[in-house]
Amino acid sequence: MKINAGEIRVGMLLEYKNDLWQVLKTQHVKPGKGGAFAQVEMKSVNKSTKLNERFRSSETVEKASLEETIYNFLYENENIYFFMEPKSFEQIEIKKDVIGEKGKLLTENLEVTVSFYNELPISVDLPNQVKCKIETTDAALKGQTVSSSYKPAILNNGLNIQVPPFIETGDEIIVDTRNLEYVKKFN
Repeated sequence: MKINAGEIRVGMLLEYKNDLWQVLKTQHVKPGKGGAFAQVEMKSVNKSTKLNERFRSSETVEKASLEETIYNFLYENENIYFFMEPKSFEQIEIKKDVIGEKGKLLTENLEVTVSFYNELPISVDLPNQVKCKIETTDAALKGQTVSSSYKPAILNNGLNIQVPPFIETGDEIIVDTRNLEYVKKFN
């Protein structure tokens, strides 16, 4: 699908120079002289190389058409995650490096959205918030106010995050999967 350079947004996938690129940053520049343009930083999905490109506002680029399907997480082995499509029970495998650090947030039967490009899984979107349990965290220091700094904590899945001082070992919390940050205590 062709889109104008001015419509490029962070997170979009573009087909450019015979490759698939994910947009990391975009800045629309309107200089005093000359026409406006979009300065776009992209990362190759296949080769993990980066590219900075300028597109004039009048130019069009090809937005990659993705097919999104809901899957449930089943289990993992050393370097592969296994998912199942809930209606057809069809199973797929996705390499751990496709999902990255967020893979630690996967729990059994968690519903995720898998994006396919030419029938190849290229990204997995988790729900925006998931429940996790605090494995260990430091004790709160006396006199430390709630508005002061957060303290480090290790979740039951091995992730290290920052939590407010009132959170203790064994507490259940909600974590934002987009930025791996504490949201709130789970009651």
